Amino acid sequence: MKKIWTAGLASVMVVGLLAGCGSDKTDDTKKTTDTNASTDTTSNTSTTDDTKKSDPVNLRLYTYGTEEAYNWKKTLTAYQDSHPGVTIELVQLSEKGDTQEATKKLDLAAASSEQIDILMFSDAAAYAQRVALGMAAPLDDYITKDGYKVEEDYKVDTHLNGKVYALPGKFNPWYVLLNKDHLDEAGLTVPTDWTWDDYADYAKKLTKGEGATKRYGTYFHGPQNGGWMEYLKLKMENQPQGSEFLKADGSSNLDDPNFKATLELRVKMEKEDKSSVPYSDMISQKLAYRNQFFNQSASMLTIGSWMNTEIGGTDKVPLTFHVAVAPFPKNNASDPTGLTPVTTDYVAVSDTSKHKEEAYQFVRWYTTEGQVVQGKNIPAWNGVNSDQVASIIDTILSGTKNPELVDKASLVDTLVKSKASQIIAPASYQAEVYKAINEEYEKLILDKQDIDTTVANAKKRVDEIIAANKK
Repeated sequence: MKKIWTAGLASVMVVGLLAGCGSDKTDDTKKTTDTNASTDTTSNTSTTDDTKKSDPVNLRLYTYGTEEAYNWKKTLTAYQDSHPGVTIELVQLSEKGDTQEATKKLDLAAASSEQIDILMFSDAAAYAQRVALGMAAPLDDYITKDGYKVEEDYKVDTHLNGKVYALPGKFNPWYVLLNKDHLDEAGLTVPTDWTWDDYADYAKKLTKGEGATKRYGTYFHGPQNGGWMEYLKLKMENQPQGSEFLKADGSSNLDDPNFKATLELRVKMEKEDKSSVPYSDMISQKLAYRNQFFNQSASMLTIGSWMNTEIGGTDKVPLTFHVAVAPFPKNNASDPTGLTPVTTDYVAVSDTSKHKEEAYQFVRWYTTEGQVVQGKNIPAWNGVNSDQVASIIDTILSGTKNPELVDKASLVDTLVKSKASQIIAPASYQAEVYKAINEEYEKLILDKQDIDTTVANAKKRVDEIIAANKK
């Protein structure tokens, strides 16, 4: 396995080096060297999972998370205080939280056979790719022994190919930010359960004026350059399964009626209702979604809940109106509420760890009670009640300029309701798929082809990409 891992990582590192060329660099070589020096004294302490519980165990946690964003000192101290004999050695792979830099350094550490016990991945693609390389140990036996199911205990189901290799930490669902002053002006209530038809109706009623001073009902920040593709899956992402452009077996999912329905929604809102900011304006003017919402150029913004730290206003983007939050819309009134795109931390046990049992115990604690102790993010753990979420939100909003302008109740209610659809492991050629679909959408929205032609062309191009990558 070690040979396979090292060879596989060599190819991943080449890709990572190319992908990271444009990102900022932070030199934490000294930090890595210092932590390596401690490995010799700790790795000989215990060599098997059968070590007596009284023997001291040092676990090395490799993470991209910064102290500011993750409150590590407080969190790790709390764990060590409640688990005598276990120490957690933090290896910060990027002092500024650059996930590309961190992933590259993690791959280098793995290829160098450093002691790694616990790993964190920032997205499903990094998680799936490194599981395929054998970097993460399966957790199913531990989970069975503890008597819970990931899909019931957490809002994110982390199964890959029928097994669990990581537990989810923070929980960043997508939601809808609302200018509550505009809603009040239009006589509209804050939605607690709504459909995309309702969303389009709200956008139409919230649109006001003409020309350069026109206020749009909503703003969609994508797709663009093969990125922000969530905006072309609006009616796919709120489904329990099949939320991606590719199916789990690697075949195209573009014949899903919800893909076509998403295109129809986007065309209707921009071309017929004229309630969404034109795509051509977004591209040509390089519009920023924060400015569109906080400058009140658009009354609604569908976006990820990383915005929790900003919705109360910041020095750069102040808040001058009341903000409310609504859940990601459904397709039909009878559909389950809360399914939405989600980002999370995937916390895994290294397959090379000599202390897998102890590493798992930390991972389980960190993704449950530890998230509450950390107090920096909304946990993916379902064991957190509304009062605890409200307390975390209070802490987050207290770091903004005008928390009193945020409708906290609607934010908490939305976050508690939200949950992720099934993870589909990204293909190695995912970027090619995104680029092709993006290009076909541009032809549609710029009036160069109709919806049926767009669906047919996108499916044809994606099928060709899939076939080419199977050779």
